[in-house]
Amino acid sequence: MLELRAITAGYGRKAPVVRNASLTVAPGEAVGLLGPSGCGKSTLARVAALLHRPDAGSLLLDGEPVRHWRHRAPRARRTAFGVVFQQPRLSADPRLRLTDLIAEPLRATGRRDEIPWLVAELAPAVGLTPDLLDRRPHEVSDGQLQRACLARALVLRPRWLICDEMTAMLDASTTAALVAAVEDYRTTTGAGLLAVGHDRTLLHRWCDRTVHWETLTDHVAT
Repeated sequence: MLELRAITAGYGRKAPVVRNASLTVAPGEAVGLLGPSGCGKSTLARVAALLHRPDAGSLLLDGEPVRHWRHRAPRARRTAFGVVFQQPRLSADPRLRLTDLIAEPLRATGRRDEIPWLVAELAPAVGLTPDLLDRRPHEVSDGQLQRACLARALVLRPRWLICDEMTAMLDASTTAALVAAVEDYRTTTGAGLLAVGHDRTLLHRWCDRTVHWETLTDHVAT
């Protein structure tokens, strides 16, 4: 179970962008977090993914409190999360070929010997053809780059996926393909999902339940 309890967070203690927010995601559950741009939902998602330390509140993973964030968190906890951000060009090293982009987490965790077969397995699962793998970010479309970023998020077989406006910049067909890839992965692994967005229709179709930002602190979901 992923539990966020009374989280207050921001980028300056005097002006938090998230106040007293609580949210849970059960193993295998898909939860949508719906809210307008700038409301703080992306900050809460970063807290959930251990990428941002909250100013107050607690995060529990399988009933155990999380005490460290980012590089200070134990590797087993860091790698339990796969994250896909809204803007792939801001989260991808422009010098890397797509195959190296996907393999980044494997290199970082000392699993280089697994790169060939895992990249070969994940690329078609997210809709990347072999010719695209040798290209760099400036040589592919936003949709193709986001497919590589999704593969990168999945390559360590995370137990939890955080998709922060993953499809906001993409066309309908690419959106459908990426959502299908996520759902195929979740069906196979039983991973939990927190999908952040402002597209009400997409989140209601995709997720088991949708939490509306304005009611987040009251635990009201629809």
